[in-house]
Amino acid sequence: MFGWEFPPFNSGGLGTACLGLTRGLKNNDIEVTFVLPRKVDLDVDFLKIVYGDDFGSIKKSYVINSLLQGYSTSESYEQRILADGEKKPVIYGRNLFEEVERYASIGGDIARNEDFDIIHAHDWLTYQAAINAKKVSGKYLVVHVHATEFDRSGGNNVNQYVYDIEKKGMEEADAVVAVSNFTKQKIIENYGIPSNKIKVVHNAVDFENYTLHEMHTLKKTKKIVLFLGRLTLQKGPDYFVYAAKKVLEYYPDVVFVVSGSGDMERAIIRKVAEMGMADKFIFTGFLRGKDIREAYHMADLYVMPSVSEPFGISPLEALNCNTPVLISNQSGVSEVINHCLKADFWDVDEIANKIVSVLKYGELQRCLRDNGSKEVKSLNWNDSARRCVDIYNDLLRRKE
Repeated sequence: MFGWEFPPFNSGGLGTACLGLTRGLKNNDIEVTFVLPRKVDLDVDFLKIVYGDDFGSIKKSYVINSLLQGYSTSESYEQRILADGEKKPVIYGRNLFEEVERYASIGGDIARNEDFDIIHAHDWLTYQAAINAKKVSGKYLVVHVHATEFDRSGGNNVNQYVYDIEKKGMEEADAVVAVSNFTKQKIIENYGIPSNKIKVVHNAVDFENYTLHEMHTLKKTKKIVLFLGRLTLQKGPDYFVYAAKKVLEYYPDVVFVVSGSGDMERAIIRKVAEMGMADKFIFTGFLRGKDIREAYHMADLYVMPSVSEPFGISPLEALNCNTPVLISNQSGVSEVINHCLKADFWDVDEIANKIVSVLKYGELQRCLRDNGSKEVKSLNWNDSARRCVDIYNDLLRRKE
């Protein structure tokens, strides 16, 4: 399995999905060797790591010494190259696309020396490596689409290089896994992949019984509305800000908490100040683990106004923490949960109306919370993994 992030080395939902899926695969008697790019302070191309039985979902992994990170852009990669200094001419590619090719080459070398049945690759950064692995091994390839370039760019200024890799990966794959029907349709329309080649496997959530033992001081006097996600065009943080302005006209005793980081972070902070809401917003930065669960628990409502969300695990995490959710209609997760509020991302009036309704009417909030938390317990990674195993077995039967 090729991925580009895995907890604790993750900056978004793909790492969470990889962890959940590998746990589910282990519970379905599938052994996973995970290949991950990560900077290592050694002059080596890769490291092989073997874990004891107590590690969990993975017994063995390879860390490819690389500056590739989740949600990399040419600009962010070049900044990491400059920060790394003298190692630039020794190991790493001179730009993002050279480094993708280097990662792909090493991925092929690893596959040449491993014993496995299926190649499973997550998103565009890993597709070239997976294709190389297929060439050297002759094994079947499954590519897992968590987001496309059309999602990340909002359909504007699509990066042709990334698009070409995505298209080639899907064409070379023996099966394509989409995280939602929403994503499947985008793949058909934008990449020309036949419908029967694409299998939908919805994401899930790991259920953890977690209780916030002490009420946050802020919650004693204010209602709290939470945005938790990357601060990028795709996630719609600007629409969250515009809706907040309208909410405050009708319900001033509310604080909006923004948790996450991304290329829009400074612009969003500046916009909040310009709109005179600096005293109504708290920016926490990127959160992990216990801090994320506490953020969900302290919120009266979680809002995900994504412009184009292939799935969206965070609403499931919020419901798992007994927090009601408001999600955009432009999200794959809307296919699997019903006990939530929904609105178009661009309709800030509707988003604001629904936020106010939850804050004002305790019975509505309790209904969404109680039914939503019950509903989310039926979504688990073992079932998602079982769907992937069925796809693997269908491919392997072709050899019989």
